[in-house]
Amino acid sequence: MSGIQGKVVAITGAGSGIGEATAVHLAERGARLVLAARRRDRLDAVVDGITARGGTATAVVVDVTRREDLRLLTDTAVDRYGRLDVLVSNAGTMAVSPFDDLRQDDWDAMVSTHVTGLLNGIAAALPVFRRQRSGQFVNVGSTAAHVVKSPQAVYAATKTAVKVLTEGLRQEAGPDLRVTLVSPGLTHTEGVGRGAAPDAAATMTRLRDEIAMPPSAVASAIAYAIEQPPGVDVGEITVRPTAQS
Repeated sequence: MSGIQGKVVAITGAGSGIGEATAVHLAERGARLVLAARRRDRLDAVVDGITARGGTATAVVVDVTRREDLRLLTDTAVDRYGRLDVLVSNAGTMAVSPFDDLRQDDWDAMVSTHVTGLLNGIAAALPVFRRQRSGQFVNVGSTAAHVVKSPQAVYAATKTAVKVLTEGLRQEAGPDLRVTLVSPGLTHTEGVGRGAAPDAAATMTRLRDEIAMPPSAVASAIAYAIEQPPGVDVGEITVRPTAQS
């Protein structure tokens, strides 16, 4: 029996990329999944693929910037499966641009998705975990929090906030909860370059196609943290392509 078998895992940003790969990977290992994203059609496709292979998954349309949506996610897990064991906070956006472009709507989107969205997930899941006296937060950060590259400063700042919030939560979690930060490097997903300034999008897409690792690599790292025995907390995992500086 794996340490994943039977666990109830909620994943945000599960309609594609790292979230989808993580859902498929965990379902193959016996997790029961509650999958969240904004696009119903993509969510349904992921759930249908998992259930067709004998897995267990439920879709919930969620915008992580809305507190009530995260509460719906955790309530769905408890109502359907009786508990929530893990919340994987993965929703993200990489609409990067130079400061001179003054793309403030994109700045706001990164802050609201990565920072407010993370806090909304914590606020929704923490009371559930406290009642159960068990639970795990897995927060998806980025190597951008370690190495800042132009024109990714706002993105890097929000991912640095994810890193800081995760460590602060770990310190307050106590002996019953686990808190993990998974920081991926360049990953081959559709989100790379989407919404970014044209020059930045071209550069990011080119690098993605040349050196990016598959999202399954990040899914494996997330699974490693989840499958550890009770009382063992993997604090942080950084996973990147070998070609990434």
